[in-house]
Amino acid sequence: MQTQRIAAQSATACGACIVLLPGAYQQLADFVHRGFDTALHQRHVALDLILAAPELAHLTDRNWLPRLHDEVVHPAHAAGDIVWLGGISLGAFMALRFAAQYPELIDGLCLIAPYLGSRMVAAEIAGSQSPPSWQPGALADDDDERRIWRYLQGLHAPKPRVFLGFGRHDRFADSQRLLARTVPHASSRQIDGGHDWPVWRQLWDNFLDHYRAEP
Repeated sequence: MQTQRIAAQSATACGACIVLLPGAYQQLADFVHRGFDTALHQRHVALDLILAAPELAHLTDRNWLPRLHDEVVHPAHAAGDIVWLGGISLGAFMALRFAAQYPELIDGLCLIAPYLGSRMVAAEIAGSQSPPSWQPGALADDDDERRIWRYLQGLHAPKPRVFLGFGRHDRFADSQRLLARTVPHASSRQIDGGHDWPVWRQLWDNFLDHYRAEP
């Protein structure tokens, strides 16, 4: 698994990190090229940024789950860090899938323009009396989409904290708005724009400002 750690530049002790997963066809260098590290340092946020990209070969066989656990998240947790996990689009989907598998390791979720599965599953949930009343039934081992929604359905404050951000014209906006209703304690941001880097970069700024303002 490719990783890159960008240390915080803060006057206070860090003790926290955020692991960010890229979306489809994105590279770790894209985060740096788009200034995610610059935004972190300009705000002096006491948060280390860990970029992590699973190998493509491990996505279909789910070996990325134990590798992300063993190589990135568990070591940070064992070191005593507060651990946020997040990503962009497919990366946010993977962050949720990991959190559903290892909920005890995750203190916060940063979901930027998340891909949340097929419209069929979203319609199934939206068609129930209310998102909390949706019953997925027995889940197949490979039913990642319903497993993620079941995990989201069971979230309760205060842990994990959830930041959700997306563009109003994002092609996945319907399911993202459903997510905002499913997780009532989430901090949600909707901004102008679609499913692209300018929107994602602004949402990263929004997350950092939100994180810095939290008590």
